[in-house]
Amino acid sequence: MNTHDYEPRNFQEILESMEEGVYFTDRNRVITRWNKAAELITGFSAEEVLGSSCKDNLLMHVDEMGTSLCLGKCPLAHTMEDEHSREAKVYLHHKKGHRIPVMVRTLPRRDTQGNVIGGIEIFTDVSLRENLELQLEQLQRLAMLDPLTELPNRRYLESRMEGMQQELRTGGIPWGVLFFDIDRFKRVNDTYGHDMGDKVITMVSRTLSLGVSPFDTIGRWGGEEFAGIFPNVTLESLKQAAERLRLLVAHSWTDKEAVHIGVTISIGGTLAKPDETPLETVTRADRLMYRSKQEGRNRSTLE
Repeated sequence: MNTHDYEPRNFQEILESMEEGVYFTDRNRVITRWNKAAELITGFSAEEVLGSSCKDNLLMHVDEMGTSLCLGKCPLAHTMEDEHSREAKVYLHHKKGHRIPVMVRTLPRRDTQGNVIGGIEIFTDVSLRENLELQLEQLQRLAMLDPLTELPNRRYLESRMEGMQQELRTGGIPWGVLFFDIDRFKRVNDTYGHDMGDKVITMVSRTLSLGVSPFDTIGRWGGEEFAGIFPNVTLESLKQAAERLRLLVAHSWTDKEAVHIGVTISIGGTLAKPDETPLETVTRADRLMYRSKQEGRNRSTLE
């Protein structure tokens, strides 16, 4: 019996109308279905995905610590093994190279006799795209948007820091800064050209901005430098954010003629002090970032 015989006639129509990305696999984790929402969220068409295996690592699912899930026992593999559904937040690899946070739900796929014949993964983009679009429209009106990355620019970041510093002084609400610099970026420009350099900057910017909560702000400080503003944090939680973002960038890439071009970032971070200016806070984070550079790059230094 065909394993799809039990599906209702309008099953495909329902699948294509869903806002969540959905894909089916067989027991060997070969992808057999890929709906329209999956294409929109990931950038990969059904033609590019169908027939490939999760083990081919096309989507390159990683957790918040950058651990690869597709090459080992991912949630879907565990679900097919023990027949229990699961939920997890992971970061998938978009076709353009950046990382997207998604909430995945896995289910066993059964035939008419109840035997597990594969798995189903449903995933939802949790990057709060609509809220980000509203923020971008507002920033465009205020001329506070970086034209290349569509992130807040330095002018906006400085204004936001002034507001955070006022809240620290009057209400005792802490805030911290992470300062990011793309490692060996000149080598990318020299090797692949400035157009590819712009694509790398865009890839890093999207990975950083989608890797933080909606309460945090990531912006382009200038060139290949970015800054992040994190309200109501401790030094420990700021360190965790720095490491998560460092690993997400290290596991992202963009393509040029079938060549993966990836970069790493060096990070410096610190908490603001009530008796200093935001510029002094940023300067300290910048100095710590250069320490990360001097100690080997692709690392974070916070104090």
